[in-house]
Order: sequence, then structure tokens, then C-alpha cells
Amino acid sequence: MPLTENQIEVAAESLFQAEISRKRIGLLSVQFPEIDMEDAYKIQAALVKKKINSGLKLEGWKIGLTSKAMQDALKIDIPDSGILFDNMFFESGDEIPTERFIQTRIEAEIAFCMKGPLAGEVSREEVLQATDYVFPSLEILDTRIFRKDENTGKMRTVFDTISDNAANAGVISGVQKNDPQKFDLRRVGSIVMRNNEVEETGLGAGVLNDPITGIIWLVKRLSEYNQKISPGEIILSGSFIRPIEARKGDEFYADFGDFGFVECKFN
Repeated sequence: MPLTENQIEVAAESLFQAEISRKRIGLLSVQFPEIDMEDAYKIQAALVKKKINSGLKLEGWKIGLTSKAMQDALKIDIPDSGILFDNMFFESGDEIPTERFIQTRIEAEIAFCMKGPLAGEVSREEVLQATDYVFPSLEILDTRIFRKDENTGKMRTVFDTISDNAANAGVISGVQKNDPQKFDLRRVGSIVMRNNEVEETGLGAGVLNDPITGIIWLVKRLSEYNQKISPGEIILSGSFIRPIEARKGDEFYADFGDFGFVECKFN
């Protein structure tokens, strides 16, 4: 049975307050054992509405759970998505205030800036034509829900993650703007260093074999809810590395080769 409107509101308000207070809440999948993916996206939508009512502006979308390893871990076979807001954006070289978050991690991604709308069933070529430019980025992850329920031992599920705006917290943008037609995005990769030590490497092909595949999926999913991608929006296409913990004092440098770089420090 689907969650009631009251249950969805309760869950969304809990997440909204958790981000403000920087105090995690219990697993929604334990509080509401009957929760499913449709419920999770309804909770996310209610949370997004609260954020917009608080004065934030929608600036784009993130696609998550794009790697086979992450999908296997959560026992799913599709990505998930969340919303990017205007208060989430940082530039390469910025110092990231850790007091804004609970427990940060970062992932390396290829980001898209759109110049045209996308809706319904779209092709790879249509995505490329609607893209203004692509650029290197680091996504900041943060979770407002505990990883494990201390009473039952149950682990956080994909329904918890989706409800929690797909664990999104921020974006650190590289300054280099690239023509997507001039790069094989499957082969665009990054060497990600924390405090001058290599932590992770990966290629764009780690994202559903092609970062554009995730955008095609996102456009179709949004269309099911009468939504679309609009000009000027930013899309994070999905990570091709595992999440790396970002602690206070950590310095990161993500070398994307000819595609650009991203650097930052968490303070």
C-alpha cells in the first residue's frame, strides 16, 4: 500500500530539519516498511517543495547509482536522481565549509550545461545537440539518514537515498568548458588525489558505459512526471569513482587531463 500524504509530509519534514540541524534521522525504510520507489520520489518531491518555499532555486539535476558496483550493493538495476539547488555550487579553488554538512564525501563526474530543452524519449545525438558544454566536477555527497539502524541492524536502502535527494549536497565545478562533440566522453577520466595521494581513478565509461546514457534515462523519467530538462540547467551525469571521505583539512585535486581539473579544500 502506498504511503499516505501525511506519511510523505512527515518524512519530508524530517529530512528538511535534519539538513538544517545537521543531525541524522533514522531509516525511513524502517519507519515505513512498506515504502517503495514511487513513495521515495514523492518524499523527495515534497522535500524539494520545502526547499523552494524556503527561497532556494532549482538549478539542475544529479544522476546517481550509475556504476554496476553501486547498483549491485543496493540490489537495483537502474540509476536514481536528485535536484541541484543554487546554494550547492562551488568553484574550483574554493574552500568548502564543513560546518554546512554532516559527513561529506566526494565523487568525480562529467557535468553537462544544457542550452536546449529535453523531454520524452531522446536519442544520444539529441542530448549532444541540447548540450552547451561539458565540464569536470566533483559532487559533494552528504546523507541525512543513518547508514544502519541500531536496533534492527538493517542497512540504508535505495528508498532512503532517493528520499534524501539522492544524498546530494553540493557541486564543485571546474572552470574549463568543453565541446562535447570533441571528446569521447566514455574515455574522459580522472585521477583523484586527496592530500597529494591518489585515492581513485576512473573513466566515463564507468557510468552506464556512456555518461549520456544516464541523461537519456533521466529525461525519460522526468517526462513520466510531466517534467523536463530546461536550458541553463546543470546535470551531473554520475560518478565513475567510489565515494571518497572528505574530512576537515583535506585537499583534493581531480586531474581530468585535457578535459580540465577541479581542486578544493575542506575547512
